[in-house]
Amino acid sequence: MAHYTNKNANGTSFHDVTIKATPAQLKKLFPVSYYESNDGKDKTNYDFTLETEGGKVFTIYDWKYYRPIKDDELITWHIGGHDPMTCLEGAEEVEEALGSLI
Repeated sequence: MAHYTNKNANGTSFHDVTIKATPAQLKKLFPVSYYESNDGKDKTNYDFTLETEGGKVFTIYDWKYYRPIKDDELITWHIGGHDPMTCLEGAEEVEEALGSLI
């Protein structure tokens, strides 16, 4: 399962992979892996830096909502990685973890 990492996420980018979740769900799964500035002033309010089971770094972030996001609001999150396959692997692992919350 995807987990927190302190590895550098520089160079990751969006490769058309998204997931749907609430901020509360992601914060419950990854409580120490995110940066929050939920004021709507920047392109992102949340940024999670994670690692796949295979050790590949990826990020999860909201993109251009330009408003505060409610903790229980279901939104679309972008997955960033160094390549499309990493984004797909990261999304799959996060979706699997989200399923365990139900």
